[in-house]
Amino acid sequence: MGNWVVNHWLSVLVLATWLGLNVFLFVHAFLLYEKADKYYYTREILGFCRCSLKKQLDHNLTFHKLVAYMICLHTAIHIIAHLFNFERYSSSRQATNGSLASVLSSLSQEEEGVSWLNPIKSPNMTVTYVTFTSIPGLTGVIITIALVLMVTSATEFIRRNYFEVFWYTHHVFIIYFIGLGIHGIGGIVRGQTEESIKENHPHRCAESFETWNDHNSHCKPPRFEGHPAESWKWILAPVVLYIFERILRFYRSQQQVVITKVVMHPSKVLELQMNKRGFSMEVGQYIFVNCPSISYLEWHPFTLTSGPEEDFFSIHIRAVGDWTENLLRTFEQQHSPVPRIQVDGPFGTASEDVFHYEVAMLVGAGIGVTPFASILKSIWYKFQHADHSLKTQTIYFYWICREIGAFAWFNDLLASLEQEMEDLGKVGFLNYRLFLTGWDSNIAGHAALNFDKATDILTGLKHKTFFGRPMWDNEFCTIATTHPKSVVGVFLCGPQALAKSLRKCCHQYSSLDPRKVQFFFNKENF
Repeated sequence: MGNWVVNHWLSVLVLATWLGLNVFLFVHAFLLYEKADKYYYTREILGFCRCSLKKQLDHNLTFHKLVAYMICLHTAIHIIAHLFNFERYSSSRQATNGSLASVLSSLSQEEEGVSWLNPIKSPNMTVTYVTFTSIPGLTGVIITIALVLMVTSATEFIRRNYFEVFWYTHHVFIIYFIGLGIHGIGGIVRGQTEESIKENHPHRCAESFETWNDHNSHCKPPRFEGHPAESWKWILAPVVLYIFERILRFYRSQQQVVITKVVMHPSKVLELQMNKRGFSMEVGQYIFVNCPSISYLEWHPFTLTSGPEEDFFSIHIRAVGDWTENLLRTFEQQHSPVPRIQVDGPFGTASEDVFHYEVAMLVGAGIGVTPFASILKSIWYKFQHADHSLKTQTIYFYWICREIGAFAWFNDLLASLEQEMEDLGKVGFLNYRLFLTGWDSNIAGHAALNFDKATDILTGLKHKTFFGRPMWDNEFCTIATTHPKSVVGVFLCGPQALAKSLRKCCHQYSSLDPRKVQFFFNKENF
């Protein structure tokens, strides 16, 4: 650093990693924090841009994780550098050999706290004591613990099986940001003052440190000061935006929501139809839902299953955890009043772009069919009102379920679409495949005996139910052959393993010639 700092390159490393941390925190907080609003509005702003540019926003969670990994990496480097620093501080304080480090460590610490360099102010003082009695040390420990809690509770296993643990622990970020803002107060990393450098240049005076106190010496003992706290500058704007957003979301969530209809579907699925003043949506969007009687703090995202043309908005909730099970149990109590529901949203997703493609492949796994229910309903309304602005020419819909009862969730919708397409002479517009992955020999045998019937014995639809999983290579090959010069949008709401397979097929079956068939993969991320 060009001055008297004992820990020279380690101090540079500390400052460099701290700068890196602040940069990543700024980017993370400013661009991604509470992705919902900013993600939706940014998609709207970029609506006029190239599809490839706007599609990058659909990887927001991946970017969120990458930034978190980089924060962890820089934190580890920062901590290790500090540990080396404190080891050198301690050894310099203990030294009695009259070396430069020893002399600098023993500089007077009583002159308004300016001239000292070594935070370990006596040979008997330990590194642990300094860590837990100084502002930088104590806040460093606190924000490190907070970071560890946030990262460990955000693992896939915890999020899937103990969502409440993930939810509450992730909000430790409030402590993290507060600690981050005051971490630099105290000036552990110090440098020579500008006035002292002019009077006692380091390169000239370092060689004569034994004569600093001599009256005839041109070099006097240097004076030091701590670097001012800088973190608050990096987090101020994101924190202000975050607070503004929380106020806005709180205001919206307090608007009255009227539940107009409650439907209990098979396989422990609850459908809520609601109204809210000023509510406006697009296909594939989602909302955050809170039930104060269950938890005041928990907000869970659910995809809207209604169409924009309907005079209500609806969601389908499957009981897969404590919160959703409690919600279903609350609505099942017929003699109890309908619980109050708070709604925030709607927010944008990749599925909004479905009508921008000539050909669309919609793939839903289980309850992951919900965003496509909204799309299919919107299509039905568009054909009802003879909407000629629809760019999409063909839709391939795949629904993969473990239980037969799950197909009943949107059975009426598919039946209505079948009839509508037939009446309009557009039988080829909607091609859907239903796949049953959880079945036994009795079900398969029953289906085989009734295979010649006009409608499927399991669903009552004209399209037969397939047993097993789709052969994606065959499906992509068929679509690529049928639409050799089309841009195909592939939309998935399902598990990561399925996403990996579909992404691979999109790359494999997209033509190298941009004028021929191209597959673009889109995945719902929550």
